[in-house]
Amino acid sequence: MIRAIKGTRDILPPASAVWNHVERVARRVMESYAYQEIRTPIFEETDLFARGVGEDTDIVSKEMYSWEDRDGTRLTLRPENTAGVIRSYIEHRLDQRPGLQKLYYMGPMFRRERPQKGRYRQFSQIGAEVIGSESPAVDAELIEMVMEVLSQAGLEGARLILNSVGCKECRPKFLAALREQLKDVAAGMCNDCQRRAGTNPLRVLDCKAPEDQPAIEKLPSILDYLCETCRTHFASVRSHLDERGIGYEVRPRLVRGLDYYTRTTFEVVHGALGAQNSVLGGGRYDGLAEALGSKVPAPGIGFSIGEDRLVMTVEETHPGLMKGSIDLFIAPMGEAALRHSTLLARELRRGGAVVELAFEGKLKRVLETANKTGARYTLIVGDNEMESGAYALKNMATGEQETVTREQLAERFYGKH
Repeated sequence: MIRAIKGTRDILPPASAVWNHVERVARRVMESYAYQEIRTPIFEETDLFARGVGEDTDIVSKEMYSWEDRDGTRLTLRPENTAGVIRSYIEHRLDQRPGLQKLYYMGPMFRRERPQKGRYRQFSQIGAEVIGSESPAVDAELIEMVMEVLSQAGLEGARLILNSVGCKECRPKFLAALREQLKDVAAGMCNDCQRRAGTNPLRVLDCKAPEDQPAIEKLPSILDYLCETCRTHFASVRSHLDERGIGYEVRPRLVRGLDYYTRTTFEVVHGALGAQNSVLGGGRYDGLAEALGSKVPAPGIGFSIGEDRLVMTVEETHPGLMKGSIDLFIAPMGEAALRHSTLLARELRRGGAVVELAFEGKLKRVLETANKTGARYTLIVGDNEMESGAYALKNMATGEQETVTREQLAERFYGKH
């Protein structure tokens, strides 16, 4: 028997209902902030990620699915989507459009990492990018929006963590201090940290190995090295969040795993996810467009939600979302009733109701099936009902039964969705 490849999975009903719920909420909230959807290819030239994400990151050096095309071009399944969005922004000259470019996306990403709870080799992200402004007010609005998505999706108890990683003016001084101190402690840290200490010391701060945390806590703080512009920017972001009543924790060790981040970085964590508790991450990337070949500066900020992990948490805290969403289950008694019921079902579906129709089976078995599917009501249709124009409608939760006309059915079930 052929099975799904390790690190991938099938999303089956009723779990898919939670995915649809999360995605509907995300679309609704982001579109209320005037974001529009962008859909980019799931594979790009490998160089896009090497230049955008960073050759020394774990993603590029160890986790990407890459291959050589027939013409010799190196291609890669996208491990993240910010680089692809910026590539599209440059290629299609979106800078010529009026106002900020506020874009969101949903879809699969691919990384060959060790599968674990909530992490897969094919995983889904919901993300957004706002391009064209350096304003700290833009940062705060984006964070406000993503917290609203999480709240309306049903995630309770999430914590926002905030930091600034400086800019090209002040970060080199911090990196120099970091390298200097790592000389004395890197040898006692994990293999990844020993490698990163020489190639990308900022990534040492992102290490999750428990045994390395005491050493990491003693390393220099980026907040002590911020230039005046970055310090003012970060203070303004915090001020905007304070005015909105959005709680956060400033954590100087917070960095993102991608090289393109500057200034504001943030993460949202949730206790239900265990040690690897991040639900989403994001930050500002003011120099990314130029690194990818843009002749016009395109400062921006974005985030990506790990949809697999968000859905898993919402499932655990809101099990009711896993239940069926059938409004009406129609139980026809006989061939004539079946033909009558197919037309009735079509009418109600056009009105917005979710209707299931039993094509065969005795009434007792049909009622059992209706109950198992989580249908709210069952409508019994037989010869007498067709002749009188009145149907027996059973409330599956209470067991109560009433008689309704076709017009009353329409009034009750039209516009349900």
